Amino acid sequence: MRRMLFLVYHGFSDESGISKKIRYQVRGMEQNGWEVHLCYYDFAPDGRKCRFVDGKVIEDYGRGMMAAVRSRLRLGCIYDYCVDHGIELVYVRSFMNANPVVMRLFRRLKAKGIQCVMEIPTYPYDQEFRGYPLKYKLPLYVDQLFRRSVAAEMQAIVTFSDQQEIFGCPTIQISNGIDLDSIPLHQYKPIAVDDASAIHLVAVAEIHYWHGFDRLVAGMGEYYRRYSNGRKIYLHVVGWEDDRGTSSNGYLTIAQTANLYGITDYVVNHGRLFGADLDAVFNQCVFAIGSLGRHRSGITDIKTLKNREYAARGIPFIYSENDSDFDSQPYIIKAPADESPIDVQTIIDFIDNNRIKAEDVRKTVNHLTWKEQMGRVIKSLKSYE
Repeated sequence: MRRMLFLVYHGFSDESGISKKIRYQVRGMEQNGWEVHLCYYDFAPDGRKCRFVDGKVIEDYGRGMMAAVRSRLRLGCIYDYCVDHGIELVYVRSFMNANPVVMRLFRRLKAKGIQCVMEIPTYPYDQEFRGYPLKYKLPLYVDQLFRRSVAAEMQAIVTFSDQQEIFGCPTIQISNGIDLDSIPLHQYKPIAVDDASAIHLVAVAEIHYWHGFDRLVAGMGEYYRRYSNGRKIYLHVVGWEDDRGTSSNGYLTIAQTANLYGITDYVVNHGRLFGADLDAVFNQCVFAIGSLGRHRSGITDIKTLKNREYAARGIPFIYSENDSDFDSQPYIIKAPADESPIDVQTIIDFIDNNRIKAEDVRKTVNHLTWKEQMGRVIKSLKSYE
């Protein structure tokens, strides 16, 4: 069986969508016949910063600030592991961390005859740092200097966009995948004490300005201004504020927008949820909110994981980017990619007239499993052999 190293530059958490996605990708590779070893950087139980493969330490960087520095300078353990364990392919998830050390690692792997492919989760990504403090922009500036050099060491770059080439390297275009076994089907259960005509919407994300949820809240505000005695509309936000200071970027946050319109009682923030608690919130809602502000970061075409997770649950949703997997589906609403408030009446009319069953929505994404998507990567790489 051929061996692969799946390389990420961070650790994992139970509630992180990224962590879940990576583990599903690993499973997808295994379903395609590969023996996959997961390499990551995280804390040991006693607080030491270490590089792990499959839970075993391959390098101990120690504690404190210098440990973080050593972890960026000492990547030879990754090369040694690949050589010692017969790794034939390294699949690395870009963390916007191109630098001379990373470039040297992949140059050595390439010289050893080991194929390397890099996934860029979002492209383009430079504008995602608008409004961030300088300390978060500095790694981006370094990345801008060296990313083409790192890309030159890759067989290909995996992208969820429609780009044919990124940083001078040919791409493998796939969709974000889903693990259908891990996503329960939507089962609407209205709140017993609720107004029977009330509509509950759900938005799930680690909140960044490009999610544009403030546009939906503004739309709710405009609706309540126009119809003071209209139907009650609630937005349930399952997520948390981005921790890198994006509230200073000039875009109104969800809370600020709700306060501006005086509708704070209609916006419910549940914080981080997963498992049965997350399912319970989904099941009390009838419609989901995807990204409504990708244009803010210069992105027009992207295949987001969230759209696929909504469809896998079987719940209809709205988004504003171009997503060729869903743009023609009858269970979605395409919002304009601008700063206008979302027309909530359009959502209400859609909900009142939508008769698509959850299981029928789910059937439309059967081909978007991680087994299928990672299989496309493997098939494309065979042309380089």
